Amino acid sequence: MKTGLNECVQQIIEGLVTSGQEVGLQVAAYLDGELAVDAWAGVADPATGIPVTPDTLFTSWSTTKGFTATCLHILADRGRVEYDAPVAQYWPEFVANGKEGVTVRHALTHQAGIPQMPAGVTPEMMTDWDAMCTAIAAHAPLWQPGTKTGYHSLTFGWIIGEIIRRVDGRPIAQFAQEELCRPMGFETDFYLGIPDAMASRVARLRQAPPAGAATAPSDLALQVSPPQVASAEVFNRPDIRRAAIPAAGGIMNARAIARHYAMLAGGGMVDGTRLLSEARIDIIRALQTDAQDEVHGRRWRKGLGYFLGGDVDQGGFIQMGSSGGEFGHPGAGGSIGFADPARRLSFGLTKNLMNGAVETDKTAAYLVAEAIRQFLG
Repeated sequence: MKTGLNECVQQIIEGLVTSGQEVGLQVAAYLDGELAVDAWAGVADPATGIPVTPDTLFTSWSTTKGFTATCLHILADRGRVEYDAPVAQYWPEFVANGKEGVTVRHALTHQAGIPQMPAGVTPEMMTDWDAMCTAIAAHAPLWQPGTKTGYHSLTFGWIIGEIIRRVDGRPIAQFAQEELCRPMGFETDFYLGIPDAMASRVARLRQAPPAGAATAPSDLALQVSPPQVASAEVFNRPDIRRAAIPAAGGIMNARAIARHYAMLAGGGMVDGTRLLSEARIDIIRALQTDAQDEVHGRRWRKGLGYFLGGDVDQGGFIQMGSSGGEFGHPGAGGSIGFADPARRLSFGLTKNLMNGAVETDKTAAYLVAEAIRQFLG
């Protein structure tokens, strides 16, 4: 642990809680494969006053996507999945309604053309894996696959998760536990569906009030993230917490996020345990598209299942860094995880207050990550 750095981070996050910008949060970072930052502050549930501890688990929204993508890359590294193979090669029913040309690469880069959730989807339906996969397999693309990119906010998880299940035979929740969490040593700190015994460790999400005059979401955005299923209230439900929702329902702590990305920042290995080849790391963090996202109307730099750092005007996630070599995934409300291979740095931040429109350079993730970068010079 880097004492001066950890104290600096602790001071920042305590200040964010004191100011009211945050309720409860954790930060962890690895440097050269060693835990360098391990800090937490605030409360896990304002109603009870239960404090955040290092073991508190947070629903971390799309930060989950990075873990889900890594699971698929494990199979690709073993030669069991090809990125340019049609999804229907592994999941035959997926071919319906003009999706024969959708490849695994398209799915990983949000170019499959099916970001929309099933019509009339309910929270209960989202807990039924087979029902969701059947409905998504029946979708017709909203654009010619491969010609545009549009954030598959929730459908990403069922598409990638079902490919994994069809190839490997194990549900993604089991695969993640056995092939990612257990080898990396965080099997009790990351879940795609928590066991009942873990329920008391989970922080309660809280939706922050809108900041100023909020822009009304587009019709497409409402199809992609229907309000009846994509809210703090819904993701606090016990049945949703127990379900595998691999695009947005991962429940984890900052230590797990940072350790996952420490492996990726370390060329596929941490603490002597190799999960991916060095060549695979170069493949998965290479820029695939920086076109304007059809759902969110802005440019985003995308790799194979991860978003990339870089100049914000070019679609980079500046929280990750400005060089463009960083990669990871943010989550709604401000959680994030990323790897910065050039610095041998990995970072995880998770929290329970779902902040609205906060300027990037004022978010908890940017303030803390930038402080770490400045400390490292």
